[in-house]
Amino acid sequence: MEIGVTSFVETKPDIETGIVISHAQRIREVVEEIVLADRVGLDVFGIGEHHREDYAASSPAVVLSAAAPLTKRIRLTSAVTVLSSADPVRVFQDFATLDGISDGRAEIIAGRGSFIESFPLFGYDLHDYEELFNENIELLLKLRESEKVTWRGGHRPAIHNLGVYPRPVQDSLPIWIGSGGTQESAVRAGLLGLPLILAIIGGSPTHFAPLVQLYKKAAAHAGHDVSRLRVGSHSIGFVAEDTELAADTFFPSTQAGMNKLGKERGWAYYDRSSFDAARRFEGALYVGDPETVAQKIIHLRKHVGITRFMMYVPLSTMPHELVMRAIELLGTEVAPRVREEIAKWEAETG
Repeated sequence: MEIGVTSFVETKPDIETGIVISHAQRIREVVEEIVLADRVGLDVFGIGEHHREDYAASSPAVVLSAAAPLTKRIRLTSAVTVLSSADPVRVFQDFATLDGISDGRAEIIAGRGSFIESFPLFGYDLHDYEELFNENIELLLKLRESEKVTWRGGHRPAIHNLGVYPRPVQDSLPIWIGSGGTQESAVRAGLLGLPLILAIIGGSPTHFAPLVQLYKKAAAHAGHDVSRLRVGSHSIGFVAEDTELAADTFFPSTQAGMNKLGKERGWAYYDRSSFDAARRFEGALYVGDPETVAQKIIHLRKHVGITRFMMYVPLSTMPHELVMRAIELLGTEVAPRVREEIAKWEAETG
């Protein structure tokens, strides 16, 4: 059972002061967060790609590369790489470079993203959304398989027996599929035999169990070894010494972030009752003291089949020291508790 952190490197206004920190400062802060996550024993840290003013990480591989020589064992991944609007050759080269700097700890989570700014920015047509992703994941996997590649698609120049360098340290650079929870993306990941990570950010996490089963069914149909498949979750959360302290600390920035997105997407107003409902045991918010959060993660493993849990913190701008403390508690108290309980459960159930 892997435990880690996801960050979108937010630069939204501070809810108390209204101050917006610079992109440069926030990037430096998240490098410190990655270093701490490694020191306290977390397994993975993911950086999300965005091309908006309120997010600072348009290039996850560069941010992760800054942290790579300062860390020893933590895996470093995008969360996600917006593959539909990216050149797969450049994506592969960037993460192969990160793999070299980190001595074999790089990963890619490839997804379609929840924002569309990258499409006009890089000159792609949103009407080609699905086709672009399907072509680009096909090419990305070919680049992983072979040093020299011959490939032709409909949206980029063909490649005729050309080498792509550098090659990664790992024999097979890990590539995950990131999904917002659609059946189509689960089936796609299963048919390709790739690990799947689900954005479980609303509703009841146990409702994702049928989707995990569909993913495994598709993988089995395609002849992949289902026992080797991994399933992860990207879930919003925060840890503090006391559950009510965690809730009271995390709510204001979460409300601000949710309502900013809500205005763009037509969501209902997000208030404290919505927040409190979501942090109940069956809800999708992992907010509380270490034992509360650990028990919710254990429940997710047992009832949904999640083998990697990534806590997305913060949802909006929070003081850096509070984020650091949450990461410290996740690594030193939550993760050991989860691993201990899951090890016992697996030994008992086989």
